[in-house]
Amino acid sequence: MTTPSHPAAGLAGFAGLAAEQKSQDVTDWAARIGWVVGLLLVIALVYWLMREGWKWRGTLQGDLPELPAAPDEPGAARLTLTGRYHGSTTAGQWLDRIVAHGLGTRSRAELTLTDQGVSVVRPGARDFFIPAAELRGARLDKGIAGKVLAEGGLLVITWSHGDRLIDSGFRSDHAAEHTAWVDALTELSGGPSEAAATSHDTEGSR
Repeated sequence: MTTPSHPAAGLAGFAGLAAEQKSQDVTDWAARIGWVVGLLLVIALVYWLMREGWKWRGTLQGDLPELPAAPDEPGAARLTLTGRYHGSTTAGQWLDRIVAHGLGTRSRAELTLTDQGVSVVRPGARDFFIPAAELRGARLDKGIAGKVLAEGGLLVITWSHGDRLIDSGFRSDHAAEHTAWVDALTELSGGPSEAAATSHDTEGSR
């Protein structure tokens, strides 16, 4: 015949299980908090390293002159474009980002082309101007400063500033506008049109 357990013993056993469960919960929370703190520390370290690298690159580019400002009377607009500025690099080196004078800051951009050059207005970032005399050409591309887009999805303007040749990348809200910009910029810079360059390459390959 089974002897019924004493109620006090049952209560003691239940209390022990509850205390063990409570202790286990506390241990789990402590581990989670530790993981979160560790992750935040890693993120903070990566951010700090990126910021220091940015500052170091800016120091190396300290010889870059101040960016030109748009003239008071730039003349009639030949073309306008609204889109994004994706950064600038040393010409022909799409990963060699230029950060001096705010050129490394990606932003919205409004471009206006006149006979005097290209005015770049950037809400929340520094505006700059590319004089017509400093234009060296333009092309369609797919990547700049680590940003990769679809083939031909980027308008790249090549220009001279100080002793540097710079590529600056823009993407219009209406990508179909890029071709007209390439043609107009190439004409203004005195370079051959894309059609002529293509024809020349084709003939040379025969």
